[in-house]
Amino acid sequence: MKLVVDTNVLLSAILVPGFCREVLRGRALAHDWFTSPGLLAELAEKLAGKLALDPARTPLYLVYRQRARLVSPDPLPAPVCRDPDDDLVLATALAAGADLILTGDQDLLTLGAYAGIRIRSPRQFSEAPHA
Repeated sequence: MKLVVDTNVLLSAILVPGFCREVLRGRALAHDWFTSPGLLAELAEKLAGKLALDPARTPLYLVYRQRARLVSPDPLPAPVCRDPDDDLVLATALAAGADLILTGDQDLLTLGAYAGIRIRSPRQFSEAPHA
């Protein structure tokens, strides 16, 4: 399965030992991860700017950069979400041909799916029988 992991899930996994970290180290490892330059930049910016963490010294960030395949998404033809960062997640998933977006963002979760791509929380992903 092809996954796009949203920045909020990655930040949670980096900052808090707990569920998101367990999901990324467990069930999600069986799948292919995809990201885009914009999503990587967003993650690095939040680590450095808001959290004063050096991305180059943040182990999970480094693993993610190595593991996730990079795609170059085209902008969506029309805005879908009120937050443009959320549209970047959707565009990245489209470019990757992803099966699932893993997110904690309520605006994305409300959609449930976009263009055939399922949108699930880490808990939903972990509890699904065939995720």
